[in-house]
Amino acid sequence: MKHHAFGRTSFVVTDVGFGAWQIGGAWGDVSEADGRAALNAALDAGMTFIDTADVYGDGRSEKIIADVLKARGGTRPMVATKAGRRLNPHVADGYNKANLEGFIDRSLKNLGVESLDLVQLHCPPTEVFYRPEVFAGLDELQKAGKIKGYGVSVSTVEEGLKAIEYPGVLSIQIIYNIFRQRPDHLFFKEAKRRNVAVIVRVPLASGLLSGKITRDTKFASDDHRNFNRHGEAFDVGETFAGVPFEVGLQAVEEVRKLVPAGASMAAFALRWILMNEAVTVVIPGARNAEQAKGNAAAADLAPLSADVMSATREIYERLIAAHVHHRW
Repeated sequence: MKHHAFGRTSFVVTDVGFGAWQIGGAWGDVSEADGRAALNAALDAGMTFIDTADVYGDGRSEKIIADVLKARGGTRPMVATKAGRRLNPHVADGYNKANLEGFIDRSLKNLGVESLDLVQLHCPPTEVFYRPEVFAGLDELQKAGKIKGYGVSVSTVEEGLKAIEYPGVLSIQIIYNIFRQRPDHLFFKEAKRRNVAVIVRVPLASGLLSGKITRDTKFASDDHRNFNRHGEAFDVGETFAGVPFEVGLQAVEEVRKLVPAGASMAAFALRWILMNEAVTVVIPGARNAEQAKGNAAAADLAPLSADVMSATREIYERLIAAHVHHRW
């Protein structure tokens, strides 16, 4: 895997990192043992970036990460967490310094550290991006030493463009994959110009781009791919990247034809993301060690040809864009 600077920070990260949502919850039954094995496999493969959130399993994900890193010892990877979704109701007024400091203190305890490497506002209401006092509060928490830096996990390109106007924002986490190509139209250019790190989430469209999901696949009742198909619990764009299930399956069959011999579709989909120089790190999740190893292998695939990249663009424009392009 390639290593490069994480935006304007002193951290150096691998281009493939570990997304720790699955080891926390909302992906069906993932045992703690499997979660630990997945994280250890990712670290054994050389990954130096972990992304989590305080709401992933109500802190379970953060605590597993803390335990695994303590047991392993040695040089720590960069660990990013998120804050804000514990608010109930989840409204802009809740994004104040006092609440954020409370969430940060809890994550400090869960992760067993004195300062968070990176805290990200967790897909806040759009109004938050127009409240400078929120970001001023984060500046104060950084000066106090509770966080080394901060960024924002955004739902839309517009939110990302607004967030990077704040000089303290070091990173943006955004959905980008073969089925969600709009960030490459303007946002990536602006993020690169400002040297803002880009963390890519939902890289496999909730598993669709693994090529292993079929019309007959059954999802557990506590799997968001069951309970959030239409945005019942949170933004529908987080589930299957907002693509209608049947449309996604149709597009997957066309993408499958482009996958080189010997490569998995998941690795191909991750390599597609890494073709973009604006991407700092992509954070696929893993339910077990095998999946984590497969994600790491994506970095070893040869660069995709211009013809293949053009073909994925054509599939997106013909089948997918009408459903997602102007929504996020």
